[in-house]
Amino acid sequence: MSSSQDTASKFFRYSRELILALVVVFAFTTFILLLAGAPPLAAYYHIFKGSLGSLGKLSHVIKAWIPLTLCACGLLYSFRIGLWNIGVEGQVMVGAVFTTFVLRLGMEGHVPVFYLVVSCIAGIAGGALWALIAGYLKTKGGIHEIFAGLGLNFVAQAIILWLIFGPWKRAGIASMSGTEMFPRDLWLPSVFAIRLSVIGLTLTVVAIVITALMLRYTKIGLYLKALGSNVQAAHMFDLNPRRYMLLAMIFAGGFAGLAGSIQVTGVYHRLIPAISSNYGYLALLVVMLANYNVWISPAVAFFFACLNVGSIQLPMVLHLDSSLSGVIQGALVLAALAMHAWRLQSARREEHVSSYE
Repeated sequence: MSSSQDTASKFFRYSRELILALVVVFAFTTFILLLAGAPPLAAYYHIFKGSLGSLGKLSHVIKAWIPLTLCACGLLYSFRIGLWNIGVEGQVMVGAVFTTFVLRLGMEGHVPVFYLVVSCIAGIAGGALWALIAGYLKTKGGIHEIFAGLGLNFVAQAIILWLIFGPWKRAGIASMSGTEMFPRDLWLPSVFAIRLSVIGLTLTVVAIVITALMLRYTKIGLYLKALGSNVQAAHMFDLNPRRYMLLAMIFAGGFAGLAGSIQVTGVYHRLIPAISSNYGYLALLVVMLANYNVWISPAVAFFFACLNVGSIQLPMVLHLDSSLSGVIQGALVLAALAMHAWRLQSARREEHVSSYE
């Protein structure tokens, strides 16, 4: 079987499993809604209408899709080498902090475009630096990346709160609403009617393409996959596993930092306590549900963004809690993981049977 045929076979097999997972999850969600005494069809309709019912609502979905997809792109690098970069949430926050620092300098300047560009670069650098700390703790200190990442997430959140209520507080008031709003010339240009940043959308599409090319056609992508599949490959390729772990974390943090930067310059136009909006954690589910596939991840991210935005309608229309979207997302990931485990067990059984023939 040729490489292209094998790829197509894997894609169609995964598509069937994903469809089956969707059927199982929506059957489960429907059962939960019936238990709660809510009409399932009406709930699904209002989620759809609340996310795709108008151009304005679609713009809100895309605003959520942008940081979610950027974080997913970054996680593909760390997952490729076998690292659970739970710290992606903190990397978004630190990217937003670095961006805010530069923009605050630009409030007194006369070249807003320069400060916007530099703030974007600073956001990428901030996220990469925060991820590098977790990577260093993993490779040099022997601290598992999950624990290092979670700890750094709490530190990043504490830094944001300290800045908002301390050095960067609004004049005469410290508020959970965040820092002072930046002048309009320090906002990313957007389509006025729907307030969607075309630059943010373009950067996200570029990030998807770069990630696909890097992971499939470069030596870095090959080495990350080799090391993630079998650490012994390091000896075959004469590689330094620690160096590539750090490199994967830098890529992951850089994309997450860019997501934080766009949140500041293109969405909120200030630093707020919830600047990450939990997109880092949600991106972990996106990548797992997409089976770590570069091209499927943006589609899954769009679906999750629709759920997040559309579920806002539920409390207003049906008096249901908007957490229903979280139930669907979590159940989807559990179903996908169950399918993956079933596939692995089936492959092992076939291998076991063939060994006796």
